[in-house]
Amino acid sequence: MFIDRVKIFIKAGCGGNGCTSFYTEKYVNNGGPDGGDGGKGGDVLFEADARMSSLLDFKYASHFRAEDGEKGSGRYCHGKAGKPLIVRVPCGTVIKDEESGGIIADLTEDGARVTVLTGGRGGKGNARYKSSRRQAPAFSQLGEPTVERCVILELKTIADVGLVGYPNVGKSTLLSSISAAKPKIANYPFTTLSPNLGVVRVRDHSFVAADIPGLIDGASDGAGLGIDFLRHIERTRLIVHLVDISGSEGRDPYEDYKNINRELKAFSVKLAALPQIVALNKAELLENDVKVKEFARKVKVPCVPISAATRQGLTQLLDTVWETLSALPPAEPLDFEPFVYPARNTEGFSISRDDDGAFEVTGGMIEELARNVVLSSYDSFAYFQKKLRDEGVIKALKKAGAAEGDTVRIMDVEFEFVE
Repeated sequence: MFIDRVKIFIKAGCGGNGCTSFYTEKYVNNGGPDGGDGGKGGDVLFEADARMSSLLDFKYASHFRAEDGEKGSGRYCHGKAGKPLIVRVPCGTVIKDEESGGIIADLTEDGARVTVLTGGRGGKGNARYKSSRRQAPAFSQLGEPTVERCVILELKTIADVGLVGYPNVGKSTLLSSISAAKPKIANYPFTTLSPNLGVVRVRDHSFVAADIPGLIDGASDGAGLGIDFLRHIERTRLIVHLVDISGSEGRDPYEDYKNINRELKAFSVKLAALPQIVALNKAELLENDVKVKEFARKVKVPCVPISAATRQGLTQLLDTVWETLSALPPAEPLDFEPFVYPARNTEGFSISRDDDGAFEVTGGMIEELARNVVLSSYDSFAYFQKKLRDEGVIKALKKAGAAEGDTVRIMDVEFEFVE
């Protein structure tokens, strides 16, 4: 089964919690705080792997989560950082954010890596909060949480030459004749259900050719298999357009040629502008070369009569392909502005009123503040109150109509508002 587009969910590891601990040892009084920091959460990376040819693995596993950081411990021991998660994908995979459609990365070379999500920071242990005024802080910081993201993986086959044409014009037969590829060959439409790649050798040179499943009229609008596989020739540098010059399927060769080019242009103007060589296949069925000459007069690109079945004209075709390829620049990667997930917001707040009349305070600053507060600790709660005043939350609550005794809800905590 060939899969070239999947949706998966990824999540970086959360940071480990800081530790609240005090040094204890025989004959040592008031050892003081010695809680260590939590470890950083693991990152999520994607790596191109030339050994993979499709996204089939992701059909059965769609959730990928990096390891969380370990919590800190006593005696200033920091928690272990979470292991990064490396997600391997085929070369030519484009990674997109599902919500915005922004392109995160285009992995074209074997071993290429990109970090898509960064793990959460570890929380500070209580040893970090010791000061001249706070000798024994009985609180520590929680690790930074992370958010699950949804991404689209889209495979665009990497090949120098793309073989296009109507079903049954002989693309698979040609590929099997010029390379070691063994595509399925049969005399019915849509025999090929996925792109096939083959390495073609021309004397001391070689190039990669891709057999693109049959296109038909309306392919760019979703008809047939074309819309599923047109993306696989976007990276090619040269198109070899196969035409059944014998008309054995009852179609006009020149009309076939025009229709396929129309579909290429409808899908991508850039794709339609790629250099083309027309391979006039099944020439062995012709009694003379009249049809070949007539077709060549109508088009403005090189035409080579061939027989993929008997190998007639293949040497001339490969020479023409290599001569054209060698004069073309290398394939360019996608031109895009990389999409980067924004860092976690730790600023700002907003106040709303719930149906029960309580005032609810939300926002990045509140979420960050919650990491630093342990309400059971007097020192921590005092810091919490001071931060609310300093950041203008108390003033904003008054402006919103909060009065003595009203309920204020911050995260999972409720308390009465006091002037």
